[in-house]
Amino acid sequence: MSRLSLLRQGSPLSDTARQVEVLEHACHRPFSDALADSGHWPLRATGIQVLQVNVGKLCNQTCRHCHVDAGPDRTEVMTRETMQLCLDVLADADIPTLDVTGGAPELNPNFRWLVEEARALGRHVIDRCNLTILLAPRFEDLPEFLARHRVEVVASLPCYLSANTDRQRGDGVFDRSIEALRRLNSLGYGYPDGPPLTLVYNPLGPSLPPPQPQLEAAYHRELATRYGVAFTQLFTITNMPISRFLDDLLQSGRFDEYMHKLTAAYNPAAASGVMCRTTLSVNWDGRLSDCDFNQMLDLGLSAGLPHHIRDFDSGTLANRRIVTGQHCYGCTAGSGSGCQGAIVS
Repeated sequence: MSRLSLLRQGSPLSDTARQVEVLEHACHRPFSDALADSGHWPLRATGIQVLQVNVGKLCNQTCRHCHVDAGPDRTEVMTRETMQLCLDVLADADIPTLDVTGGAPELNPNFRWLVEEARALGRHVIDRCNLTILLAPRFEDLPEFLARHRVEVVASLPCYLSANTDRQRGDGVFDRSIEALRRLNSLGYGYPDGPPLTLVYNPLGPSLPPPQPQLEAAYHRELATRYGVAFTQLFTITNMPISRFLDDLLQSGRFDEYMHKLTAAYNPAAASGVMCRTTLSVNWDGRLSDCDFNQMLDLGLSAGLPHHIRDFDSGTLANRRIVTGQHCYGCTAGSGSGCQGAIVS
């Protein structure tokens, strides 16, 4: 039976258990074996430097590579009460960074309140922004809000060419993204004394990203020359074989090819620096996961650990055993990948 038939038999793509089943049936080396052979089994956290909070799956875009399966029709939105639980953790624990993601996190009605409260606690705040939301009605003053609170903007821009970006993210997205970047630049973003502006590159298809330093240099050159846009740094992130991208791989018959590519490119140095070792992920409903990707597959923390932010305990979570699966090859292939970009230079 083909993996496409397996996925479609009985459950829709949105059934995360079915996605996990497809991944685990992949005829490739188990990820746990790769970790064991490189001396990283069991994989454990080394602390919590980042609390990454998904405040909802509602988004004004529907991107082909989105592992969150976010879009305008999603109704999952984090409540203010759950946000307060996250803030309580930040107030009590020595976690320096709040990483706010979505969907389009800015569409959560309590987004600005969360940012203000976290900054009042002295925490560095990251907004994972799709850029086009900055031009949407009712959000025109959002760039000024972000700049006033010196929020780091981490924004997806899959290419410095319009055709490639629009192919992945929708018609007209590139032009609106450039307009939003210019707006951020006018407020100091991307310049030495201004707030950080980080761009994110995802490959268009089933391939690994090119080396991050060289691609960053090309982005700096092309965006400055073509559009007069400045930014601070570029992250390269490997597309994860889950949700919409998994569906695309299956529909195109390239799932096996991609999984083989990830498996063959496993890098022990990348495995030692994966983001889950220093990050704790919070779902929109407060459930905990080791990373954003595990969260989207409904993979909670290991047995015996707190499973909701209300039960947070730094003593047990800071060195917890991390839940892994075949999808983890996406973070450990080549130069490695995560929400902070490439792991190995």
